[in-house]
Amino acid sequence: MQKKPVLVTGATGYVGRRLVHLLLESGYRVRAAVRSLEKFRARQPKENPNIEAVRADLLNPDEIARAAKGCSSAYYLVHSLSNGGKDFPKIERETAENMVRAASDAGLERIIYLGGLGQTGQKLSRHLSSRAYVAKILKSGPVPVTVLRAGMIIGSGSASFEILRYVVDRLPVIVVPKSSHTRCQPICIRNVLRYLVGCLEQDETIGQTYDICGPDIITYTELLKLYAEVAGFTKRKIITSPHLSLGMTAYLISLISPVPASIVRALILGLENEVVCADNRIRDIIPQELMTCRQSIERALEKIEQQIVDTYYFDAGMTIPPEWVFQGDEPYSGGPIMECTYRVRIVAEPMQIWEPIKQIGGKNGWYFGGSLWWLRGFMDKLIGGVGIQRGRRHPVDIAVGDVIDFWRVLDVKPGKRLLLLAEMMLPGEAILEFRLSSVNNGETDLTMTAKFLAMGLAGLGYWYSIYPLHDYVFKGMLQNIAQACGAEVVRAPEKVTVDG
Repeated sequence: MQKKPVLVTGATGYVGRRLVHLLLESGYRVRAAVRSLEKFRARQPKENPNIEAVRADLLNPDEIARAAKGCSSAYYLVHSLSNGGKDFPKIERETAENMVRAASDAGLERIIYLGGLGQTGQKLSRHLSSRAYVAKILKSGPVPVTVLRAGMIIGSGSASFEILRYVVDRLPVIVVPKSSHTRCQPICIRNVLRYLVGCLEQDETIGQTYDICGPDIITYTELLKLYAEVAGFTKRKIITSPHLSLGMTAYLISLISPVPASIVRALILGLENEVVCADNRIRDIIPQELMTCRQSIERALEKIEQQIVDTYYFDAGMTIPPEWVFQGDEPYSGGPIMECTYRVRIVAEPMQIWEPIKQIGGKNGWYFGGSLWWLRGFMDKLIGGVGIQRGRRHPVDIAVGDVIDFWRVLDVKPGKRLLLLAEMMLPGEAILEFRLSSVNNGETDLTMTAKFLAMGLAGLGYWYSIYPLHDYVFKGMLQNIAQACGAEVVRAPEKVTVDG
């Protein structure tokens, strides 16, 4: 085992978290660079002396420099696509430049980077171009870089696989653009991880660029048909339309899938680019059994069915509570903070009431006003938001950093508190908090608080337009949560003032 740890950036992301576990299993010491220590630790299965987590935002040169100091090598798995918007190439450039400086100052032996596949000279999509440009920046420094270029990754929870799954699951007739007949060469996430670890073990990979793919070369249309067959659906009718643009395709897919519009668009626009391995040298250097598309889909569906998905594409996300959440009585200079609170008193211990609270969202729903929650999620999808379809990682387990429909978990204290941050598109920022506090004679107060930092007149208009619904929905939720834990209500749900 190495004396120096291996640095893993993006350690809470889809690939990063799985890689950390595999490195530990292989006997390596790991230093995980994360923006939220709470989020990383919440999903660690147990204490391990070979791992340390350090807080490091790659947009902060000093933080990533401290993280890299004392490490032997680094994995660069940071991807800003989940941030959406037009600035993600700029963010990727800045984070890559900071990594180059940190690696040089720390004297790292190598950087291993997982990039995107796309043939040089083609008109690459904005997403693939950014991936290629990041590789160029990393190579510009003195530390040698190993670049692994992958196309579509098939695995439970990956964005590409979720798009494939929801399109086939929900559409008996699928209309596709002509570019869906472009060839691709998908790779199973298991094979990706083995290549990543193998590069650390094989010195001849230092400074090299490799294409990594599975054994099958297939069109996207054929992949849709294969998924339908493996999943046991009746044969899907696929119609090619020369008039369907990639932009419209991305928008329509975002409406029926849990993947945000920004990610769908970036991936769908890449359909015009053929992503097939140009060389297979790495297969001789790091031999392994490459899983076919059929095997990869079967494995992914099996994990989803058994509810043992290790990571999801939406694992990457901020879990740092906004500054205004911690403001006291003084006015917040960033804008007006609106608030409403409702409370119910229940004859039960806090942990008894915690059971239904920790299962909120996903297939279990929100205990009241289901059609209103669905409508709010659908409206969010229409304007390019995340919508309500993301569900939950697990029906019972809940941890900091988890997604619950269009919320992100900021804090979990069993039997005491659940704090959620809204990730829907809003003219401001919103949080939803559940608090449990014991009172006399084995009774517990369950309190729900919604807070909203309004941005401009649009934010104020939004808050006051939904304000009347709070009384209806929150009282119903509190009543039904009490019913779900089988306890008597001794004080009916009521609105309370901010000071309690």
